Order: sequence, then structure tokens, then C-alpha cells
Amino acid sequence: MPRGLEPLERGSLHAAPLLLGSTLTVARQGAAVSVRLTEVEAYEGSRDPGSHGFRGRTARTATMFGPVGHIYVYFTYGMHWCVNIVCGPEGTSSGVLLRAGEVVAGMDTALARRGAGAVAGSAGRPHPSRQVRQLASGPARLAQALGIGAGDDGSALLLGPAPGQVLDPASEQPAPDGIWLSGLRSRRRPGTMSGPRTGVSGEGGGPDYPWRFWLPDEPSVSPYRAAKPRRRRESRDETRD
Repeated sequence: MPRGLEPLERGSLHAAPLLLGSTLTVARQGAAVSVRLTEVEAYEGSRDPGSHGFRGRTARTATMFGPVGHIYVYFTYGMHWCVNIVCGPEGTSSGVLLRAGEVVAGMDTALARRGAGAVAGSAGRPHPSRQVRQLASGPARLAQALGIGAGDDGSALLLGPAPGQVLDPASEQPAPDGIWLSGLRSRRRPGTMSGPRTGVSGEGGGPDYPWRFWLPDEPSVSPYRAAKPRRRRESRDETRD
């Protein structure tokens, strides 16, 4: 694990609020998209009924039980990818789900991945601000804007530039390929909000698990939704958005 990612070692409940305001950049073949994280959720393995790791390690969840500072990617509802950062000691299945963020670099690439075209639009008109705000609002949108999918499961995080900077794909020195994190804090930001996790059903949902964290007054933060009643045959793996 690169130096600078040590706050992740103390587990998801410690790391989740520290990730808020940091920048995640995915760079591939000279193109990069950067998202400033505004909303995350903590999941705590065997002591957390809402976690994919609650019932133990499987082939699908193996990355969650692996070393800290890696990316766990899962498929949900038969159509969406979602991305987590593995935290805590190896074997504990502690991780942070990245729920929402603001695209701060690579806007055209992110818009194209989300099926929204270039920023200027087909008739030269700018895209509505609401469309841009929601570009990475929600875990599936965030993963799609960044271009994260099945092939990224198990990837190691790379430590990016200093806080407040992003990797610019248009610079003379394009960002090296990889998944980069910059701006990870050592202390929680003042005013950080917390509450129940969205879309988590059963015992792991509700006020007893206020493990969703977000920055106030951020338009990219996704609205809270209580879990819908699960169908009898629906797996636990599909209860998180």
C-alpha cells in the first residue's frame, strides 16, 4: 500500500468520512476522469448485516477480504457496477462504497460514458446544470462516469497528487494509467453529515447503522431512499445500490 493511504487501515468507519472531498481519478490510454467524492457508505464485514462480507468469503467477494487499498467492484440489479475501497486489516471485509461525487476533470469523457454527449451539446447549447450535477450522483452513475467495471476488481489504489490538484489528461504529461486517489484527509471535515445507509434492507438498514456520510450543501449527493421489501429469492448481494 502506498504511503499516504494509512487512514484506510483503521477500517471503513474511520476511513469513510476521511474520503469525503478527496479526488478519485481513473486514467486509461491518455484519457482521465476525476471525481471529487461527496457521499460514501461504510460496510463492516462479519459485524454488519448489510455487508457483502457478513456471511463470509465467497468467490464474488474475495477482494473485500483482501489487502487494504484495493478496489472491490460488484454487479447489482443485473445492470450496474459499483465501486468500493477496501479498508482495515486483511480478512475483515471492511470497505467503503463510493456513492456520489462531482466530476472535476474529464467532463466530456464522463458525459459520453453516461450517454450525454459533449458538454456543448449537439446544437452548441450547454447541458443543463442539473444533468452535470447528477453525472456521478449515485454509485452506479459514479462508476460509469469513471469507466470502472468488472476488470477493475482487485486493482490497487495509487496515491495521486497533493490535495486540491487533479490529474489533467490534457497536460503535456498525461496521467499514467491506473486508479489514483488524492486529498485523503487525516481528520474528518467539519460539518460532515451522517445517517442511515440508503437502499439497505433488513437488520443492516435504518437508524441503528448511521454509516452513510456526506458533505452538506453538495448537489451531487444522492437522495436517501429506504430499502424496498426484498423478494424471497433476492440475494443479499443485490440489496445495496
